[in-house]
Amino acid sequence: MTDIQKWKLKGQWFDVCRCAIPCPCSWAQPPDDGYCEGILFWHIQEGAYGDLNLDGLNVAMLGSFRGNVWEKGTDFKDAIFMDQRADDAQRTALQIVFSGQAGGWPKRFGELVKGEHKGFAVAAITVEIAPDLSSWRGEIPAHNVQAAVEALMGPTSEGKVTKIYNLPGAETGPGGVATWGRATTDSADAFGFKWDRSGKSSKLIAFEWSGPD
Repeated sequence: MTDIQKWKLKGQWFDVCRCAIPCPCSWAQPPDDGYCEGILFWHIQEGAYGDLNLDGLNVAMLGSFRGNVWEKGTDFKDAIFMDQRADDAQRTALQIVFSGQAGGWPKRFGELVKGEHKGFAVAAITVEIAPDLSSWRGEIPAHNVQAAVEALMGPTSEGKVTKIYNLPGAETGPGGVATWGRATTDSADAFGFKWDRSGKSSKLIAFEWSGPD
């Protein structure tokens, strides 16, 4: 068995999904119609696994489930994408952390969403997040995965992005601050996941994890 190293990751996570704004999952409620599917991106701004640097790497997922994701036993399916810029050691470290083997929040959340893995690929993953959080996007060209989002604003927001504190169902764990958005692009056609839509919910949440614990 691989010896687990001390690790820490700090970055930004976002998703796009089929739910109307706002996505009920972040409020610890079942998704619209009891079913959800979407794209998730993790952008690591600063990261280390032991002495191994993980700065700037990306991980992505296609996922679907029925029922409340915060209750064990959901019918969860996923496909995972690892950044092709990572070397073998970095890729192994990312797999150990994101699979939950190294503890921390990935282990806690992973215990809720055990299910069927429909695919795994190493690919070029592009993530772009505006410094003022007015927009964010992610793309995996080789696997027909695209997500683009504009921060949610309205007639009384005075040009400021919409932030939510202390979410009861923050997918990145306790303490996350969510910036809400509206998807302008949300499409996928890989590993049996297929959709093409826009206008639905998205949120971006900073994360800071460490382990093992």
